[in-house]
Amino acid sequence: MKTNLTVRYAETDQMGIVHHSNYAIWFEAGRTDFLKNIDVSNSSIEKKGLLLPLYEMKCKFISPARYEDEVVIETTLKKVSRVRIIFSYQVFNSISNRLLAKGETMHAFTNKNLKPLNAEKNIPEIYSILRKKVSN
Repeated sequence: MKTNLTVRYAETDQMGIVHHSNYAIWFEAGRTDFLKNIDVSNSSIEKKGLLLPLYEMKCKFISPARYEDEVVIETTLKKVSRVRIIFSYQVFNSISNRLLAKGETMHAFTNKNLKPLNAEKNIPEIYSILRKKVSN
C-alpha cells in the first residue's frame, strides 16, 4: 500500500530536513491506509474491544527528506501472530525514487486494559483477513 505525502515546513528542523520524530507519524499514516485498504480499520478492531498499542518501533534513516519534497510511504504487513502484528515501511522520495528511510512497527493485540488478547480467538474474521495479507 502506498501513501503519498508532501513534507510540510513544520516537519523540518533547523537543518532544513525532516525531523526524525515525523517518521513515526508517517508510519502511522501508512499503517492506517493499509488497514483501510483491506477493509480492516483501526476503528473496526476497536469496536470489537481490541486495541493495537505500539510495542516496538525501528527506523533506519538513509537519506534526508526536505521541505516540500513529495514522499511515498510503502507499507506491508510483515507478520501476524495471535498476539502481535508487524508492519514494514519504506519511505521514498516520489520524484527521484530515492530510499529515505525504512522501518518496522510491532503492535500487540490487547483489551482496553492493555492485557494481551488472542486475535485469532477474539476477532477471527479480521485475523483471517490479516493473515492473508502478510507479504511473502
